[in-house]
Amino acid sequence: MTSPDSRSTAELTLRGIALGGVITLLFTAANVYLGLKVGLTFATSIPAAVISMAILRYLPGATILENNIVQTVASAAGTLAAIIFVLPGLVMIGWWNGFPFLLTAGITMTGGILGVMFSVPLRRALVVDTTLPYPEGRAAAEVLKIGAGSREGEAESARGLRIILVNALVSAGFAILTQTRLAVAEAALWFRAGPGATGIAGGLSFALIGAGHLVGLSVGLAMFAGVVIGWWIALPILTAMAPSTGSVAEWAGGVFSRDVRFLGAGVIGVAAIWTLLKIIGPVLRGIRASIAASQARRGGTILDVSERDLPIGLVALVSLGMLVPIAALLWSVIAAGPLGDAAIPLIAGALLFVLVIGLVIAAVCGYMAGLIGASNSPVSGIGILSVLAAALLLVGLFGRGTPPETTQALVAYALIVTGIVFGVATISNDNLQDLKTGQLVGATPWKQQVALVIGVVFGSIVVPPVLELLNGTLGFAGAPGAGPNALPAPQAALISALAKGVLGGDLNWTMIGIGAAIGAAVIALDEGLGHARLLRLPPLGIGLGIYLPMSVTLPVVLGAVIGWIYDRWALRQRDPDAAVRMGVLTATGMIVGESLWGVAFAVIVYATNSDTPLALVGDGFAGVALPAGTLVFLALIWALYRFTRRSVRLTSPPAAR
Repeated sequence: MTSPDSRSTAELTLRGIALGGVITLLFTAANVYLGLKVGLTFATSIPAAVISMAILRYLPGATILENNIVQTVASAAGTLAAIIFVLPGLVMIGWWNGFPFLLTAGITMTGGILGVMFSVPLRRALVVDTTLPYPEGRAAAEVLKIGAGSREGEAESARGLRIILVNALVSAGFAILTQTRLAVAEAALWFRAGPGATGIAGGLSFALIGAGHLVGLSVGLAMFAGVVIGWWIALPILTAMAPSTGSVAEWAGGVFSRDVRFLGAGVIGVAAIWTLLKIIGPVLRGIRASIAASQARRGGTILDVSERDLPIGLVALVSLGMLVPIAALLWSVIAAGPLGDAAIPLIAGALLFVLVIGLVIAAVCGYMAGLIGASNSPVSGIGILSVLAAALLLVGLFGRGTPPETTQALVAYALIVTGIVFGVATISNDNLQDLKTGQLVGATPWKQQVALVIGVVFGSIVVPPVLELLNGTLGFAGAPGAGPNALPAPQAALISALAKGVLGGDLNWTMIGIGAAIGAAVIALDEGLGHARLLRLPPLGIGLGIYLPMSVTLPVVLGAVIGWIYDRWALRQRDPDAAVRMGVLTATGMIVGESLWGVAFAVIVYATNSDTPLALVGDGFAGVALPAGTLVFLALIWALYRFTRRSVRLTSPPAAR
């Protein structure tokens, strides 16, 4: 252990913060685009650590602790991009026409800083005195240790950066090819199934393949089970109950949006509640342990540098201080509108809601991140439960049957309050993962906590202009003025629909109830698989498979299978951990390349005022673009994984058998 006063190595440096900020720009923009397109985001800790080590090794005095600060800043900012699961709903309901910078950044920043503060008292309970695995935190720590430990580590960092760049370039290149129309971006076939209808669809997207690799086989197969339930069981039944003489695509697509998605929402809601119930006990025990440790410190116990958190008094002061800008934000939203007369009780209730629910969510999300990793933690389920709770509280205050303009204002208010709580959820979900990495490499907790706040500020500045750009060019499906390239924004659409349904009194409770019953059944199935020590099917994954469009889900499933095959190969290598990490970086490059191109394409659409600025051929070429594009897509996937395997073999020959 490091003595309290002996540390002199560089840690919280200006260059580390600056590099973390630059990486933030890239990964936050990529995560915003990916989340709006498919409802998933990717963890940025490991790729940020790889990039940091590849750059800082050329500078004098670089340390493992400085690299840890870089990945802490970048991962906090990248995680905060998940706010897009809520805020686009304000555009979808017509409350906002765009994303006002100060308001959007304020909602994002205040929630994120509260997430940092709320998770500080939990560090000892959920990071130090715990058996939680923290898979991503441990993986990031191993990457940092290898990079700092030897020339071989430096070589691995350089190789990892090269893999990210190659995959990003190929991913972006194929996305550009689809915009020329020489290859299709998505293929769908709708058909009748007895008296009903259904379909099969898949997107040619490297970002989705990469996302599948990262979520793993268990989640991938759970999503496929959701496809089977939603698309090939529920949809034929529901379309048969609502016959139509129109086109099969419009008929089945309409029933999917109107009914099947709420079926998925019911599954997601029950799965989220089940997760909360399972972890309440461990979280309460952890909080009690944290309080006991704090009392011991006040009794005069001298702490090692690696055990020093931000002072609890400062944490309390900042947490309460954040309520002032939150109150100002809420006042600016409702003071001049139909809710102005009730502004004071509404704001007071919202502040209490943010404090109480935020504290609970910080503990819950921190525990989930430690248990299954930040990437797999079901924060979208937390958002769904939060908006339902907020909307039901507003119904208790105002009742139903309010004038349309009042109802719209109430829906907007519920979404904004949920957005703040969601900031708490996403950041607390990421914080403890980063603090676990710091614990394993000997970092100073309070410096990491400061870096987390800096990351929140960076992310809050980046998110609004990216959202504004994408809204003004591509738009969101279902929102006024959305074009043919509109982004689905699935979670935002669901959360805003739930708020409207609760406050308007027309929520599709029947489908949600059936979904809840299915959710209970899949929870029982998952628990049974766990007791039998078989591959589990996470209920939230099944819910997402029902809720998301199949064109999004099937490529994720394919990516999960490909990732599983790669990992089986990797585990047979001489250095299996390094080989697995190279696979993670392969998937990350795929996601980053296509996602950053998506943002760049939005700029081109804006500059040319055309939805198809790069099209070289018309719709008549689709007969060639479909098979040719599919073959090129599959060939490139094979080539990229082959490139990664060769890179691994060059430095890590297979172990003897």
